[in-house]
Amino acid sequence: MPHMQDPYFARSVVLICDHTTEGAMGLIVNRPFEEPALKKLFVDVYKENSQLLEIVHTLYFGGPVMIERGIILHSTDYQSDHSVTVSDQFALTSHKQILEDISREKGPRYFKLMLGHAGWAGGQLEREIENGDWLLQSTTPEFIFTTPEERMWQTAARSLGVEVGDITGIGGQA
Repeated sequence: MPHMQDPYFARSVVLICDHTTEGAMGLIVNRPFEEPALKKLFVDVYKENSQLLEIVHTLYFGGPVMIERGIILHSTDYQSDHSVTVSDQFALTSHKQILEDISREKGPRYFKLMLGHAGWAGGQLEREIENGDWLLQSTTPEFIFTTPEERMWQTAARSLGVEVGDITGIGGQA
């Protein structure tokens, strides 16, 4: 919601990947890293796999937890023993095999390489939702993977009939 001022989550679109009574895990899908040094660091770390330069056009900030860990969010048209199914349409993997498969054009149709993820303790996300901090909705791979990042937040809000310019900067319950 517009009132959220947290620098990690303000105007973020988050795909919730796991949600239990113990907590939740999600990926911020509309925050590309714009720092050239970060991409260079990524390339240096994976320099033995030079085809990554060709396939990784954009790295995304997935969230502030374990920022050093790469996660690939991908469509379920690709599955491996290393992928974890999130839903009928989304899966995750941290295994480098997917990068090799993508470079050989045997990978998923859609993918995003994320660094880090978002996490909430048990009940924390529910409290934030009750406070009016988040809008909730279903999504599609087309939205997550093909909508320009700079338009995702506003597009998601509008799809629920919310004009973000008309909302006050204060959250809460009625």
